[in-house]
Amino acid sequence: MKTSDPKKKALLESFKGGLIVSCQTQKDEPIYTPDIVVKMAECAKWGGAVGIRANSPEQIAQIKEKVDLPIIGLWKIWHDDTDVFITPTLEACKKVWEAGADIIALDCTNQKTHEGTIAWDLLPILKKEIPDAPIFADVSNYEEARRAIDNGADIVAPTLYGYTKDTKDIEGPDFREFARMCRDFKDEAYVMMEGHIYTPEDAMKVLYLGAHSVVVGSAITRPHYITKRFTDLLSGYQNNWREAERSKH
Repeated sequence: MKTSDPKKKALLESFKGGLIVSCQTQKDEPIYTPDIVVKMAECAKWGGAVGIRANSPEQIAQIKEKVDLPIIGLWKIWHDDTDVFITPTLEACKKVWEAGADIIALDCTNQKTHEGTIAWDLLPILKKEIPDAPIFADVSNYEEARRAIDNGADIVAPTLYGYTKDTKDIEGPDFREFARMCRDFKDEAYVMMEGHIYTPEDAMKVLYLGAHSVVVGSAITRPHYITKRFTDLLSGYQNNWREAERSKH
């Protein structure tokens, strides 16, 4: 069942029907400046967003200080021997929480981590270690969503559809599978859409299919990726822009 904790419920219900903007950048990207994520978040709030998704303790703290919107926090940590990179350890989760995140997002796929564990096994540990934290489970498929909810996730989203070996060749969202998640899990957790939403029309579509809210990042805050989507098509798909989006930093 969905959380009965009054504080968590009030926070999660505040997202209903709204847009959450992912405000992220890496230091090797052309848009990086020390305060760029704060500017992104300020623009998101000005535009009517109901929440922010942010990466790294440093950037979470920067946004928290300047922008009065709930933050879904994560920490991307890459290793060559694994595709698990979203808040992959308990220590990373604790740092995200200490930085001021209102919700902790983490990889809850069935992939093996750098430490040799399975990513989804971290969720129940985190529930015990930080019981006050609402948990956002980033998954890639229906089975992983089911497992995350059984382990106590408050939110599930197909964030990692396209980032696992089984889904790496996809070009867009799987609306039918997402609708199935909404139908089957709506009474147990908050099902949000994140990943491959590039237009307001697609955002409206997922809300119609049952999404509690929708997270959009690259289509709003990453002009270099927006440009590559255009040039990829204009060049006759000679270069796949999604390879850049999936790159490790």
